[in-house]
Amino acid sequence: MRIGVVDLDTSHPGAWVPIERELGHEVVGVYDPGQVRPPGFAAEFAKEHAIPRVFTSLADMAREVDCAIIHSCDWGLHVERARPFVDAGKAVLIDKPVAGSLRDLRQFVAWAGSGARIAGGSSLRFCNETREWLAKDAKERGTPHTVLCGCGVDEFNYGIHAYAQLSGIMGAGIRGVRHLGKNVQHHLQVTWSDGRMGLLVVGAQEAWLPFYASVTTEKLNHQFQADATKLYRALLEAALPYLSGKVEKPPVSIEALIEPELAALAARQSWMNGDREVRLSELSESDPGYDGAAFAREYRKRYA
Repeated sequence: MRIGVVDLDTSHPGAWVPIERELGHEVVGVYDPGQVRPPGFAAEFAKEHAIPRVFTSLADMAREVDCAIIHSCDWGLHVERARPFVDAGKAVLIDKPVAGSLRDLRQFVAWAGSGARIAGGSSLRFCNETREWLAKDAKERGTPHTVLCGCGVDEFNYGIHAYAQLSGIMGAGIRGVRHLGKNVQHHLQVTWSDGRMGLLVVGAQEAWLPFYASVTTEKLNHQFQADATKLYRALLEAALPYLSGKVEKPPVSIEALIEPELAALAARQSWMNGDREVRLSELSESDPGYDGAAFAREYRKRYA
């Protein structure tokens, strides 16, 4: 599969390109208009990673690739970046978060419903530790009943990893989210339609936190920390066979793919509205959600 890399904002493109090649794909070009990186960075990146072409037009890239991988740290740009590829019938992988508003998330659902191949999100959904635990005989491990997941750094750009890890363990079917309060970090209760419950701890704090999980079933309690060095490969191994057409079934349905982002939107509404439970069915396109442009401005100040 010929891959085009869109937006070089974060460390992800440089870390992912070698893995994409190891998995048998060709990285044929990059596109970066300089919203985070300085002028000339795209050419430097292409030279460093032996990528043959720097594109200045997404429409031109869409004609030359089979799949685009979109890394914009401004998640508000993801729909705009994906559109030329979807229109051209090409596959798209959206780096996390998929989007920060209900309107944008619904656009991805609509495209997938029309046949577009779309995958991505947080790599924590596919972390090896979760997959290995779920692969065990259910009679031995039991069924997840209550699960705690958490991480640090921020509420959404990084916090989405905890939502995704929780979704990976529990599966789809989130009913609603309730904010339980904030003591340095936000504490959240996530309830599934069948009554199962998850607890999340997200948001900024002084010290670094690993990606952690504690799973309680009727059989046992299992705790683990995700190995951050293996996360990118786990996501790409899950997504690229589907995006390339090698397999017909996506790693998760589009509805399940966006559930972590929907849960984060519900969490935001809960802490803005007296900590009441907010159901995913209550979410409205009138809610602006999380501001990707503001995040990108701060990201550029800190990291670019």
